[in-house]
Amino acid sequence: MTALRIGQHTLANNLFVAPMAGVTDRPFRQLCKALGAGYAVSEMVTSRKDLWNSLKTSRRANHEGEPGPISVQIAGTDAPMMAEAAIYNIERGAQIIDINMGCPAKKVCNKWAGSALMQNEPLAVEIAQAVVEAARPFNVPVTLKMRTGWCDAHKNAVQLARQFEDVGIQMLTVHGRTREQGYKGFAEYDTIAAVKQAVRVPVVANGDITSPEKARDVLAYTGADAVMVGRAAQGRPWIFREMAHFLATGTHLAPPLVAEVRTLLLDHLQDHYGLYGELTGVRSARKHIAWYVRALPGGEELRQHINTIDDYQVQWQAVADYFDQLGLQMERLPLSSAVDAEQAIEELAA
Repeated sequence: MTALRIGQHTLANNLFVAPMAGVTDRPFRQLCKALGAGYAVSEMVTSRKDLWNSLKTSRRANHEGEPGPISVQIAGTDAPMMAEAAIYNIERGAQIIDINMGCPAKKVCNKWAGSALMQNEPLAVEIAQAVVEAARPFNVPVTLKMRTGWCDAHKNAVQLARQFEDVGIQMLTVHGRTREQGYKGFAEYDTIAAVKQAVRVPVVANGDITSPEKARDVLAYTGADAVMVGRAAQGRPWIFREMAHFLATGTHLAPPLVAEVRTLLLDHLQDHYGLYGELTGVRSARKHIAWYVRALPGGEELRQHINTIDDYQVQWQAVADYFDQLGLQMERLPLSSAVDAEQAIEELAA
């Protein structure tokens, strides 16, 4: 396992948590780090100053108790505003600033932020340079995430990567899709490999990295220094330790037992409620619960039940009761997928 450096920060390994709006909040990042991720980037924080005091932004800027390095992703379309946003977040604990030029969401791209900036190369480079210069007096490195391009006919990641490196960006993450693709189809890794050949700074491969084998293969194919995992970690934060074990040994780590998943999820929920409060927390936790149990027996029934609950204590207890019942059915049998769950039931019934 190769350790990476971003500025003065040495990372634990080369398995990263992708920034995902509404997902990679502080509780989720802390959990992924505890389960083997070497690095995690925060949810996107707007560069609009008038929104900095909003509850959403204040939660996203909350790094209390989070192990470093603290990386905050910022988004916007105006270079001076982005520079100011970098300083704002540095003053609140950010140790690394990441620039978002990869988000494909329409509400972001319609404002010419996120991956839309790849259509305007001079502005994209101007923003990168402004943020680097703003962060330099604080000795805070700046990284950047982008896509392969705006559309298949205009893949400009390699050209932009060289320019970003020239203005001082210290690490580049490339999602192997265009903005036009969104999250559809399949990620391609040839462009990521080309970016890696074009620059000297570390390059991170992102897109469709869903298993230990895929992490190994993408690292080998692209020559990338690290991989970034997004959707595959939703409800499965232990994927990072599985990847780390596989990359180190070539063998598979045993999947978690029901009892461990129960503890991880219940602790995650408590931390989640603590950040969001009872009312918002019970609602925003629903998606996490659904992800955890989607491959487990009775998971769909629990999801439907959870969606009717508006009290956080009742929600927490419903999850605890579900896992207690599941544990009685499948005592000490490991679960990693729906197939494993079905096989476990069949073994018990035999």
